Amino acid sequence: MLDQIDHLYRLLKNDLHRGAAVLASAFQRDPIWSKLMTDAPLKSRQAAFAGPLSYYWKYGAVYAASEKLEGVITWIPGELADMTMWRLFRSGALWSGMGLADAFRLGRKMGPVFSQVQVDRKQNMQGGPYIYLPMLGVAAEHQGQGVGGTLLRALSAQCKQAGLPLYLETETEDNVRWYTGHGFEVIKQVNLPVINLPMWEMVRKPQ
Repeated sequence: MLDQIDHLYRLLKNDLHRGAAVLASAFQRDPIWSKLMTDAPLKSRQAAFAGPLSYYWKYGAVYAASEKLEGVITWIPGELADMTMWRLFRSGALWSGMGLADAFRLGRKMGPVFSQVQVDRKQNMQGGPYIYLPMLGVAAEHQGQGVGGTLLRALSAQCKQAGLPLYLETETEDNVRWYTGHGFEVIKQVNLPVINLPMWEMVRKPQ
């Protein structure tokens, strides 16, 4: 019997540009990304996702529901979740989509916002092994068709098979309800500094 992950499409390196466009579409109304990328043109929004995708492609995994890339999911071992400068350099993330200067500017902007979330992640997981789910997004025109559920169920099945918890952060109450329906529970709700917006830290324990 094939694992659910075998029914997904694993992105190739030359797919990452399209994957970034999918995530930019998926997160266009996300409160945090909207705040961080205020008035940024579509090209810049897509470029902001290209770097993280390169990182997760190098150190974790990037999958889509099919070769059409209706939706994209990324995951990575918990010990590699923090994007160190050396890992960013090795993955090519610093040069993916946006220029080096723009990447550093965005990094300086995001650093103070997400610093406490990174600390919480380590404390919440207490040094044990886990899988981190940093991004799951479905293109606007494919939302409501079950694409996100297909992607999440495949990853959840992998984590269950490996006996590993699955960890994520999300930004809206609608997302919290959706993830709760997929077996996640809220560990902590925080208020992000600088941008003053809420974020929920959640985990799905291996069943």
